[in-house]
Amino acid sequence: MNLRHPKSKLRIASYNVRKARGLDGKRDPMRIISVINALDADVVALQEADRRLGDRPAAISAHDIAAETDFELVPAARNDVSLGWHGNAILARKGTKVDHIAHIQLPGLEPRGAVGITLRDGTTIVGAHLGLARSSRRKQLAAIVEHLGQPSRAIIMGDMNEWSRRRGFEALTRDFDVHAPGRSFHAARPIAALDRIALTRDIALTDAGVAETPLAKRASDHLPIWADVETASSL
Repeated sequence: MNLRHPKSKLRIASYNVRKARGLDGKRDPMRIISVINALDADVVALQEADRRLGDRPAAISAHDIAAETDFELVPAARNDVSLGWHGNAILARKGTKVDHIAHIQLPGLEPRGAVGITLRDGTTIVGAHLGLARSSRRKQLAAIVEHLGQPSRAIIMGDMNEWSRRRGFEALTRDFDVHAPGRSFHAARPIAALDRIALTRDIALTDAGVAETPLAKRASDHLPIWADVETASSL
């Protein structure tokens, strides 16, 4: 008897929102929210969602996210004023079941961290913003992989800050395929695919792209990336 696992389809997205400061120099959180809404994603990883100084207050109001979107903020912050941790926040479409939240400390020349969630179907999603030095980025990816253990149905996405198409991702080559949906930086004139998605090989990529709407080209210095993926749900 041939039993087949049901397929689980998911749209994921990643967006470095630059603390809600657009190319016009203005902070406009509602502009960022409009861009996020247009992605029509199930899970969105945000980078630079909090300001860098002091207690790192949120660059986008959690109240506005709740009122103006169909997303819930995953409670990853470790204080009362931030959206996330080390600027990394995750939004999940309302009704999405999140069973576990993880904080992954990342090594390097500057303080960095990643946030991970595990969905009810067993899929793990990590949102990260890697460092500016390749030596740090390599260590940071290795730390994420070590945290995941023997990764199965895992997704790592975010601003990976890597200009090369091949170098810098050595820690992922055993278990992951790294995808660059397109050039996402600089938003005014995209020349580099800094924002990427890594999938374990039990997750199929069915479509992917970069949101290049007129609003997205003004709202941040990065364009959002998105991907449609398909996993076999556990029984």
